[in-house]
Amino acid sequence: MSIRRFFAALMLFGVVLPAQADWEGKGELGGVLARGNTETETLNAKADMTKQTEQWQHRAGFSVLRTTNDNVTSADRWELRGESDYKLTERSFVFGALRYEQDEFTDFEYQATGSVGYGYKFIDSEATNLVGRLGIGYRLAELRLTGESEDQAIVRGAVDFSHQLTETTRIVDRFLIEAGSDNTFLQNILRLEVRIMSALALGVGYEVRHNTDVQADTEKTDQVLTVSLVFDF
Repeated sequence: MSIRRFFAALMLFGVVLPAQADWEGKGELGGVLARGNTETETLNAKADMTKQTEQWQHRAGFSVLRTTNDNVTSADRWELRGESDYKLTERSFVFGALRYEQDEFTDFEYQATGSVGYGYKFIDSEATNLVGRLGIGYRLAELRLTGESEDQAIVRGAVDFSHQLTETTRIVDRFLIEAGSDNTFLQNILRLEVRIMSALALGVGYEVRHNTDVQADTEKTDQVLTVSLVFDF
């Protein structure tokens, strides 16, 4: 991970957020520390924040995954994301979204996308939510091996689903696709949260990430299973 680029992106992330403090959020933290015959350290951290006004909904978040085994890094990924939705009707809206990721174990040094489009709330009840988004945008990327830059138009689609199974149990699934002529990125995150206190829950997540255009010796699909504490703030 480029520390300089990481902190520069965090500074930009902070500037993008409005100065008001009336944001609500949810954080997630998990990790493994093993000592003895092997030394293993794993950190999984996420945060998502939301601000709601009469016409606007702003969302911002980040995620970090880092694993080392005997001082050798086997996973190093971080992502920043943000979106603003402007309400047209009670169910429809237009949106603008930004996403930046750096993953040391893909063919891309980084991928940055920006998009605009239309969204619709197919189900919007107290227990169940189903929201779809479709838009167009642009992606900038840098190939790790050659240092060459790629820039291309993309089509962006997203589906967010959540359902309250019981009073304390909630299931969430989020699907994202960014399709371009050189590469198509797909991501699906399935989560189960069981609340153990008013502001604390246990979360189990399964994430699949797929790039269609990779080098011959690189896997197209990454899968991550996480167990972590989830807290409201």
